[in-house]
Amino acid sequence: MDYGSGFFHLRIKVPGNDSAGVVTAYYMSSQGSSSRHDELDFELLGNREEKPYILQTNVFADDGGNREQKLKLWFDPRQDFHDYQILWNQHHIVFFVDNIPIRVFKNMSNIGVSYPTKPMQIHASLWDGDSWATDGGRTKINWSSAPFKAYFQGFDVKGCEVLQNSSDIQHCDSDKYQWNTPSFWQLDPVRQRQYEDVKTRYMIYDYCTDRKRNPTPPLECQH
Repeated sequence: MDYGSGFFHLRIKVPGNDSAGVVTAYYMSSQGSSSRHDELDFELLGNREEKPYILQTNVFADDGGNREQKLKLWFDPRQDFHDYQILWNQHHIVFFVDNIPIRVFKNMSNIGVSYPTKPMQIHASLWDGDSWATDGGRTKINWSSAPFKAYFQGFDVKGCEVLQNSSDIQHCDSDKYQWNTPSFWQLDPVRQRQYEDVKTRYMIYDYCTDRKRNPTPPLECQH
């Protein structure tokens, strides 16, 4: 099923033990080439036993993405299920972990920033990412620890459905959908404080501040 807006929820428990190089992903993606598509990513990056999992998010907007942010989680995602949610409407995209906002990508198309507008499908996967996922690809998968098992439950979608092969999602901006009503246009004061706390305490990488990669900050990072 394709969606044009909504609130998408999944509970995940990631592989335990030695899971370096293993990526557990929950994401939304449009159809099309890898360089010209829309995508919203949660990627849990496995690690050696006793070392922390890293959560990476990314946003693609008719392009190749390259908008990574990374967090050290405040819990061990191997020990139990946790909630991962994506809110997508015409005002912003918000990534939540256990109902705490950990990333906000605002719609700034009015100043030329690309914003996801294509119908997207929901995916969950477990895959080999040892070329990049752990220590920049220096730490490889220990295949003697296989099989690696991720667990998914509590899948819940409150989304605006789009007919297959249709590119028209304008009807998905209607305020008949709860997630498009004014209370979802921006974070409320409590969630804004939570978001600022997460950025201060747990963020370890932000493409916006990577001057080696982006000598001039991307336009969305300047506002």
